[in-house]
Amino acid sequence: MTEAEELAQFARDLQQDVFARADAAEDGALRASAFTELMIEYLVDASEIDDGTACDFEGRGMRCSGWYMAEDGDRLDLFLSLPRLDGEAGTVLKADVNAAFRRLSTFLSRSLDGQYHSMEAALNRYDMCRSIHDARNDLSHVRLFVLTDGVATIDRIENKMIGRIEVSSHLWDLRRLLRARSSGVDREPIEVDFGRMGKPIRCIVATPPDAGYRCLLTMLPGDILVEMYRQHGPRLLERNVRSFLQLKGKVNQGIRKTIIDEPEMFLAFNNGLSITASGVELVDHGDGTADLLSASDFQIVNGGQTTGSIFRAWRKDSADPTRLRVPVKITEILSDGDIDDIAPRISQSANNQNKVNIADFSSNHAFHRQMEELSRSIWAPPAGGLQRQTRWFYERARGQYHDALAQNRTDAERRKWELIQPRNQLITKTDLAKYEHSWSQLPHIVCRGGQKCYLDFMDVLEQRGNFEPDEHWFERAVARAILFRQSEKIVSRQKFGGYRANIVTYSIAWLSHRTERRINLDGIWATQELTPALAEFVETLSHHTHDYITNPPGGQNVTEWAKKLACWEGFRDLAIEIPAALKAELVTRDCARTTEAAHVFEEHVSVAESEQIARATSVPAQTWFDLAAWAKDTHSLQPWQRSLSFSLGQAANSGRQPTRKQALHGEKILAEARLLGFRS
Repeated sequence: MTEAEELAQFARDLQQDVFARADAAEDGALRASAFTELMIEYLVDASEIDDGTACDFEGRGMRCSGWYMAEDGDRLDLFLSLPRLDGEAGTVLKADVNAAFRRLSTFLSRSLDGQYHSMEAALNRYDMCRSIHDARNDLSHVRLFVLTDGVATIDRIENKMIGRIEVSSHLWDLRRLLRARSSGVDREPIEVDFGRMGKPIRCIVATPPDAGYRCLLTMLPGDILVEMYRQHGPRLLERNVRSFLQLKGKVNQGIRKTIIDEPEMFLAFNNGLSITASGVELVDHGDGTADLLSASDFQIVNGGQTTGSIFRAWRKDSADPTRLRVPVKITEILSDGDIDDIAPRISQSANNQNKVNIADFSSNHAFHRQMEELSRSIWAPPAGGLQRQTRWFYERARGQYHDALAQNRTDAERRKWELIQPRNQLITKTDLAKYEHSWSQLPHIVCRGGQKCYLDFMDVLEQRGNFEPDEHWFERAVARAILFRQSEKIVSRQKFGGYRANIVTYSIAWLSHRTERRINLDGIWATQELTPALAEFVETLSHHTHDYITNPPGGQNVTEWAKKLACWEGFRDLAIEIPAALKAELVTRDCARTTEAAHVFEEHVSVAESEQIARATSVPAQTWFDLAAWAKDTHSLQPWQRSLSFSLGQAANSGRQPTRKQALHGEKILAEARLLGFRS
């Protein structure tokens, strides 16, 4: 297939993906937002960005389609979409691209100046503009992305400065997206030219025989490291290391203190960086040393905190990086070496030596492979009176759906394949994390964005051990997906004007909590839809959710409020009456507990958790009953704590073990009550 044919096919695939996503929202006007969401997912998969949220704003001379702010507020990504959605690889005019960057730049300038003051606070664009204004003194770098499904001809756009903020422009068109997807790597390689950044770097070179790699030992001046991070940002960090730092936090106060107070001691105190690269260009001096001129596919596999800390100390504390020397080991994977095997092992080894436990966040994780296998073999029941069975397609890696579709050579074969695996039954690994965390009553984590939610999901999965999903777990996971997606449609029909994603995850989390996970998931799987009673209550519940999250205490930013545990804890305890029709559909507590414990990995417990469950089980039933009565008489505990104490007493009376979460909260409640004067 020629490049032109590949581009045309890719354009058609994108078009259909966007249509399927927008149709699921029951609002054709959302096609532009659906396009932005899809493009953001592509950029995340290409390691170009950490995450992003679609958010449409248009004003005189300005426009924006989405945004992402780094947690420490020093980096901002803004997106503007130019969707054609005609299924053709047509040309995007240079004038249109330039105009898009101008409008996005104008939006940035006016947001920094405080345009949110004239906006309605109940809209999510208000949060976007307010967050940009609030970060104006911390921002060091803003990236402007123009995203299009056409083919552009612009080669280079120069960076500019807005005050002390560096602003760079990045165009992602159809050709660049296709190359990123089909290149076989999960990122665009980083090229580093040391000559352009000052001068070549002198190294000691060692090449073990028949090993497939060679090592360069050197010291990098701090200012060169700053310049590399300024140009490439977190993309310098190898994917798993980068994911780990997103999850656990990047700030290391000890490193920062050394940089600012004792820069001359940095070389002695710091373990340095471990880097992988290919295509290293050297000038060999013949004495075991060489000058390092350039390297491609440059990735830091250990030392992410060091790199980020040096950059932030330079940017925020005006530290002088020229006084720093950073020890570095660069491993070049040679042409006869297996980079896919060697690079991850270097990363794991380097980080293990520093007592860092980095989970496997990749799509190759055994859990994702098992989900993929299950999705290719399990038939879903016919939906909506149809006679035809279908499959839910689990996509553990971007592009698997399109690749499988492309194996059908004729249009007739493609149509037949799509009838069996419809696009609206595609579940990505980030989708799954969102559905599972909503059901697991973690909506504040879901609200932190798709990538952070996925990382947290995988971290929980790692802590649970070797969980393998089976057919029953897969079916209930699909049922949770149906619950989430049909709730999205219901919320879209309410025309709230924003915050749909927050409303949906909070509503499902509340439903899961208040019903004790007794929603009939097997019934949803059997019919492939919600019952009328459940759908009606989701609509009612969504109004309570909207009213709660859009009225944060102290005039907080709504988006930031929804990310906080306090927001969830407050909403969780709202007393909302569940209709009798829905109560009648709930499965029994014993049935819910049996199905969940057997198949939901959240209930697989570690040794420490088993000990905690044993301690909670050893507490007599009467103690829990006395605690519940004491708390009611003294008003010393929250209603949910009294309720859980009574439930633990009932479980002890009937000889049932508490769940992991019940044991965790039960121990905390008992300890808190004793501090407040409870005596058993």
